[in-house]
Amino acid sequence: MASPATAFESAARSFADLVRRIPGDAWGGPGLGEWDLRALVGHASRSLVTVIDYLQTSAEREDMPTPQSYYVQIADYASNAGAEAIVERGRQAGRDLGADPVRAVDDLVERAVAALATAGEPLIEVIGGLGIRLHTYLPTRTFELAVHSLDIGRATGLAVDLPADVLESAAVLAAAIGVEMGRGDTLLLSLTGREPLPPGFSVV
Repeated sequence: MASPATAFESAARSFADLVRRIPGDAWGGPGLGEWDLRALVGHASRSLVTVIDYLQTSAEREDMPTPQSYYVQIADYASNAGAEAIVERGRQAGRDLGADPVRAVDDLVERAVAALATAGEPLIEVIGGLGIRLHTYLPTRTFELAVHSLDIGRATGLAVDLPADVLESAAVLAAAIGVEMGRGDTLLLSLTGREPLPPGFSVV
């Protein structure tokens, strides 16, 4: 499997390529749930913004030793923050992309990749003030970029051909999250064709 940094860069560049193909008249159209397309792209772009921003931080302890433990802890944080706050954060991220969202995303990708090139392996502070190693955090961003790229494809009708290393990283993490949350048997039965997933099943 590709290194976390390699898979993240692959996901970021694939995301940027997809954004370049969004028709100009589609940005105000449907995105995902309560988000229009601009808000959805803005939310996805936060996976680039947070890498850039969190590399400027330093944590005193490692609270999340694995990518899947990040999602378990963030689920509690998100439930406390409330759905309305999360929706608004996505809308604001869309507004932050400005008048030229394509160029803004391209710029974020280059900044994130450049920052990683000299980052080393720091212990960073993420949402909620929690500490996590960079190589542990990056797969969560690859996962977000992969899933939301597929969301954008579904919203726009654009073909999305995610790189193999991105799909592998995201799929492995999705399975690991399911196990961490006590749903591994359900996932395994489904993936081996023995049982369908329950309606509304999700690992995030």
